Amino acid sequence: MIIDVTARDRARVRDYYDRFADGEHDRLSVDIAGRVSVEVHRRFLARFVTHGQRVLEIGAGPGRFTTELADHGCSVVVTDISPVQLELNRAHLAGTRSESAVQRRELLDVCDTSRYADGEFDVVLAFGGPLSYAFEDTEAALRGLLRITRPGGTVVASVMSMLGTWRHQLPGVVQLAAAVGEDVNDAVLRTGDLRHVPGADHVCQMFRARDIDRLAVAAGGRLLAMSASNWASLGNDDVLGPVEADPDRWSRFLRHEVDACSEPGAADGGTHILFALTHER
Repeated sequence: MIIDVTARDRARVRDYYDRFADGEHDRLSVDIAGRVSVEVHRRFLARFVTHGQRVLEIGAGPGRFTTELADHGCSVVVTDISPVQLELNRAHLAGTRSESAVQRRELLDVCDTSRYADGEFDVVLAFGGPLSYAFEDTEAALRGLLRITRPGGTVVASVMSMLGTWRHQLPGVVQLAAAVGEDVNDAVLRTGDLRHVPGADHVCQMFRARDIDRLAVAAGGRLLAMSASNWASLGNDDVLGPVEADPDRWSRFLRHEVDACSEPGAADGGTHILFALTHER
């Protein structure tokens, strides 16, 4: 029997997030860089959603952005590849006003949106990097997201950044290269594909900003905006602690950080690349 390698790899992703469980909920709140990342994502999303829109949320996890969508007055179909994450979404939203915004919850692989009709949603949201787990099927997956988005609607997504992650995780990258060999390190830096790392617990596809431009065109979309997440805030918790403690200074810093992340020259500088696209006219 021939096994589809990408399906096997996505099963590894599902198992990883099943095991990660509620760690996904805490991941972006334990340090300043994570909290800044949430703010960058939140403000980016706010540019593309309006009250009353119907949204498909892919890779919703425990519900951080489900709550944001509810606050915007959206009606949300919540999905995730991990049944554990989907149940955590239910648990975290239970008893909150955000739960009333959820139409239903479904298990979903980003590479198979065939159950949904053409143009069924105003917005498709794929934060947290679901497209980084599509591997060879990324272009087809993105085309599928555009298909189920109405004409004039928007796909809003984030993927893992190759260059920003390399910069931010340089000590770990150097250690990994020493452990598995420089040839493996070269392959990861060339392709962004962590499947080159033997025995890796977490595998994903990382991207450069130029890859997003190419994917958008190949999928039949038109890029509306792109942003890094983060920029100045990576690796500077000790410096930013006093700033975060001062509401006025923190508000100013976040404004500057979000503006910097949106600069074209910064797109590759964060751990993730955020982007929005619509149908090509």
